[in-house]
Amino acid sequence: MAASAKSFLADAGYGEQELDANSALMELDKGLRSGKLGEQCEAVVRFPRLFQKYPFPILINSAFLKLADVFRVGNNFLRLCVLKVTQQSEKHLEKILNVDEFVKRVFSVIHSNDPVARAITLRMLGSMASIIPERKNAHHNIRQSLDSHDNVEVEAAIFAAANFSAQSKDFAAGICNKISEMIQGLATPVDLKLKLIPILQHMHHDASLASSSRQLLQQLVTSYPSTKMVIVTLHTFTLLAASSLVDIPKQIQLLLQYLKSDPRKAVKRLAIQDLKLLANKTPHTWSRENIQALCESALHTPYDSLKLGMLSVLSTLSGTIAIKQYFSSVPGTVATTARSFDLVKLAQECCYHNNRGIAAHGVRILTNISASCQEKDLLPLEQDAVFGLESLLVLCSQDDSPGAQATLKITLTCMVKLVKCRPHLSQSVVESLLTQLHSAQDAARILMCHCLAAIAMQLPVLADGMLGDLMDLYKLIGLSTTDKKQELLVSLATVIFVSSQKALSSEIKTVIKQQLENASNGWTAYRIARQASRMGNHDMARELYQSLLTQVASEHFYFWLNSLKEFSHAEQCLTGLQEDNYSSALSCIAEALKSYHKGIASLTAASTPLNPLSFQCGFVKLRIDLLQAFSQLICTCNSLKTSPPPAIATTIAMTSGNDLQRCGRISNQACMKHSMEEFRNLATRYGDLYQSSFDADSATLRNVELQQQSCLLISHAIEALILDPESASFQEYSSNGTAHVESEYERRMMSVFNHVLEEVESLNRKYAPVSYLVSNTCLCNAVIALLKVPLSFQRYFFQKLQSTSIKLALSPSPRNPAEPIAVQNNQQLALKVEGVVQHGSKPGLFRKIQSVCLNVSSVLQSKSGPDYKIPIDNMTNEMEQRVEPHNDYFSTQFLLNFVILGTHNITVESSVIDSNGIVWKTGPKTTIFVKSLEDPYSQQVRLQQQQGQPPSQQQQQRTAYSRF
Repeated sequence: MAASAKSFLADAGYGEQELDANSALMELDKGLRSGKLGEQCEAVVRFPRLFQKYPFPILINSAFLKLADVFRVGNNFLRLCVLKVTQQSEKHLEKILNVDEFVKRVFSVIHSNDPVARAITLRMLGSMASIIPERKNAHHNIRQSLDSHDNVEVEAAIFAAANFSAQSKDFAAGICNKISEMIQGLATPVDLKLKLIPILQHMHHDASLASSSRQLLQQLVTSYPSTKMVIVTLHTFTLLAASSLVDIPKQIQLLLQYLKSDPRKAVKRLAIQDLKLLANKTPHTWSRENIQALCESALHTPYDSLKLGMLSVLSTLSGTIAIKQYFSSVPGTVATTARSFDLVKLAQECCYHNNRGIAAHGVRILTNISASCQEKDLLPLEQDAVFGLESLLVLCSQDDSPGAQATLKITLTCMVKLVKCRPHLSQSVVESLLTQLHSAQDAARILMCHCLAAIAMQLPVLADGMLGDLMDLYKLIGLSTTDKKQELLVSLATVIFVSSQKALSSEIKTVIKQQLENASNGWTAYRIARQASRMGNHDMARELYQSLLTQVASEHFYFWLNSLKEFSHAEQCLTGLQEDNYSSALSCIAEALKSYHKGIASLTAASTPLNPLSFQCGFVKLRIDLLQAFSQLICTCNSLKTSPPPAIATTIAMTSGNDLQRCGRISNQACMKHSMEEFRNLATRYGDLYQSSFDADSATLRNVELQQQSCLLISHAIEALILDPESASFQEYSSNGTAHVESEYERRMMSVFNHVLEEVESLNRKYAPVSYLVSNTCLCNAVIALLKVPLSFQRYFFQKLQSTSIKLALSPSPRNPAEPIAVQNNQQLALKVEGVVQHGSKPGLFRKIQSVCLNVSSVLQSKSGPDYKIPIDNMTNEMEQRVEPHNDYFSTQFLLNFVILGTHNITVESSVIDSNGIVWKTGPKTTIFVKSLEDPYSQQVRLQQQQGQPPSQQQQQRTAYSRF
């Protein structure tokens, strides 16, 4: 169970105390000042860790200046260590505040008599090119060093020239002719020319520079036909075209020409590699003729390795817009059938090739064509794709080599994609998977189970009849002794949970528990329980969590498992709900709430400072409040039955013009109105939880969205049936269809939503105004229908795959957080806000930060001046700015006024905007206090006025001047 720490909880971090930034820097500084070379080197190489931990400019500036001193006075080995640190910490370079001083200390070594020292300095300057792109002295020394007689120094100058060319347009334009002369010069050795040519890939700053570089490369390709020169030149050609964008079609034609006519396999391989690069970057620039030429080359080549490369390019293109351009008929030509296209012929020919990689690309091309092209003449290709996939499945499932597993992954991915786009093919695909599952290797079985689960999540294709085969296989795996056994038990259990659309039968539960008792460890049982919670099989999950409680060593883990057990028990209580049995429903909800309250107490105990479990606590608290709101609504409807409105209620409502009078006494107490507002408030809170979950996967976010929609649905039903039938609109709540349904839980929830909406709408049309008895029955049945769908605890509840956080630093900042910053009331406070975006191991897995929105507000807490009426505008500051992080760092400034004397509370709150423009309230929120003091002159004038003394002549003049 110890391995579970990384996935959802972290230890409290007990152990040695962490040093603050200044102490850590002083420790390293002590090492730098040591007389021993080893200690100095150790201190230098520890700096990247320091930058990672304290990534703010004030520390980074001091640290780099210390490193520059070491570079200036140290030996070449220390200089090399500083160079490596600088290259590792490239994204922190722009935080250096004293750039001139830093460069001055480093640059002093360029005048050394030691060519190695000069070479390291040149590489250091090249590594710093992003912060000193236009330093003319650096440009001059790089040009000078290119003419050096020392090879080490020349290579360093080439490195620096490449880096400066990428950053500086002036340097690129100035060095281009120099590079050209050296490459074409007879005195330059060939190996040096090979190193100089790649610099030309950075000559893309303007069209004329790119054009002259292309001409030079064109001359080189024809003038130097040796293999190495052609390979380096062609690759530089491609990178230049990819950066300048205008010459990509010409480059594709040139690469295809070399692929077709050059007999050397190395050149052909390079052409394929560059074509793949251009296919990934700019698929829209590929014309039909380009794809046709590539197909012809692939059809005619006798070499499998080259055919594999060409098919790789074609399979990349087949998943993009280029495939539609290829199949669109050219005006003036007769439309040809799908099977007459060379691409289709090639894919069909390769589907059954004896090379697995070639066959995989063949079926991927057919799958992509079937998925993206809906034309009738392309429909027969579906069966070709299915047959090809099935043959590859049989071939790869019997082989457990890494190559076979990689091919199997491609095959199964294609199966999922094909079934998603062509649902009518799902039955045959699933049957072939289930048939092959028995004879496959264990590694292949795991992948096949994942594929089955992915298909079954989209379409309910796993019938109850197939469960028998799955259970037999589960028993068989439980008896085996392979190393993949634990993983296979989890994968197969997931498929069983997905295929059991209703509650698991007792027989299935018994089989799973027996196998877990005999053959699994605690971590496997936990993973299976987690899957059961995700699929809504809460009875199974509860039993597994219960069995694991005594197998963990940490009390945090114990409380976590105990909370999961209570949540599963609570949801299990709701499965016994029945329509029209409202007293039973109330008791079930009460029992569920009892377990939920126990669970939230355990969940709070499981949280640690490093892992506060904020999403889990927020989600569960909302679930508790939702169940309480449902319970209150059913109670309100029941009380309306026991105390019905009088017979003349409708007449009273029409006479008074108040429709609420139709509900009699209940409406006067405003219970229904309060209930509707409560559901709307819950929907808003679910929306806030959604906005705060930037790192959540799409399935978790969709789950939160469904909970929000269920709250809106009930509030709408109350309004439409009881409070305001005439103004309630059905348009905004109408279903958008179930085309994008991703899971069985979503499918069932959408079905309930549609059913409730149809019922409410039909009641409004048939029985306007709706009687209280019918409306109460409809509301209670809607609540029960929603609760009967087992809640799904999605991945983000258990596991955080993406981690993103923002750390803010404010200046000026007080030494003591409770101590206010003193500001005179006739001055403005310049508040500088700096921030660092910190990522986990998989940055940008689900969404990326485009910009950060900073909101600064101030509120007057206590007033120390005279008590007179103050305009509201003078009491508060409200400002907002958006900044784009660069290398995960951002900074901006705010000017704040504090005219009113007293203590002001400043709050800085950050939120992020992703690449789709959606705002996420991720935080953090930082608070500082400011004390606004009266300026000395105003204070002196006020005191003199209080004492009745007229101001002096000098003060009168100052007052007169101060008006201007």
